[in-house]
Amino acid sequence: MNKQIGFIGCGKMAQAIIGGILNSNIVDKDQLIGSASSKATIENVKKRFSIQVTMDNKQVAEQADLLFLAVKPDLHSSIIEDIRQSIKSGAIIITMAAGISLRFLEESFGREIKAVRSMPNTPSLVGEGMSAICANRLMNEADLQAVLQIFSSFGKVEVIEESLMDSIPAISGSSPAYVYMFIEALADGGVKGGLTREQSYKLAAQAVLGAAKMVLETGKHPGELKDQVCTPGGATIEAVAELEKNGFRTAVLTAMESCVEKTKLLSNKDY
Repeated sequence: MNKQIGFIGCGKMAQAIIGGILNSNIVDKDQLIGSASSKATIENVKKRFSIQVTMDNKQVAEQADLLFLAVKPDLHSSIIEDIRQSIKSGAIIITMAAGISLRFLEESFGREIKAVRSMPNTPSLVGEGMSAICANRLMNEADLQAVLQIFSSFGKVEVIEESLMDSIPAISGSSPAYVYMFIEALADGGVKGGLTREQSYKLAAQAVLGAAKMVLETGKHPGELKDQVCTPGGATIEAVAELEKNGFRTAVLTAMESCVEKTKLLSNKDY
């Protein structure tokens, strides 16, 4: 890819993306530049990836053909105000924050820009991310393919309508937290049964990983895969019955509803 890629903000998610890009050989190291407000962060990124780093956001904006705004929602307004006159003509602006809409980006820059709204998740750190993106009307097919190539370098990516973006944190952005809680609960059960904590985490995490791969690679309905594990009169169906009795599905659904509502509140907030 003959593009310069910039990151304003070099936290964990930005570093996951940088790592994915470099591991996939999409661009050379000298085609990447990042900025952060912390000198320690800049030094860490420089040491880890050997890319260009700076504490000057304008320098990143001036160089980047694809510019990631990898900062918290409430920092977008001040950062955009600082760089709005510095971005390259035709640059693609990519936000990664919940609640930051394409309209907000366009209005904040005060002119027509190519813009992408994205929601990656933390498993991107290990190359197993799930990202959702949407693009504004100025993005052409070549622009979109360039963005998809980047996001595909650290996991899977799905293009959706922006009207659905508020639902994404609940199902893929925030859901790793629910899964970690499930793994922790499974491990607690293992410890209760006499296994060591280390063994329990390994067994639980690998079981979850394997189950997820079964869904993705077989194409079978999760219910069908569940039925294959539940032998008549066996132990698994007893466990499933207890989960149902205690509202397992309902708890997940209501948690997701709460997440969506919070995301909508963030989307309506004037940053």
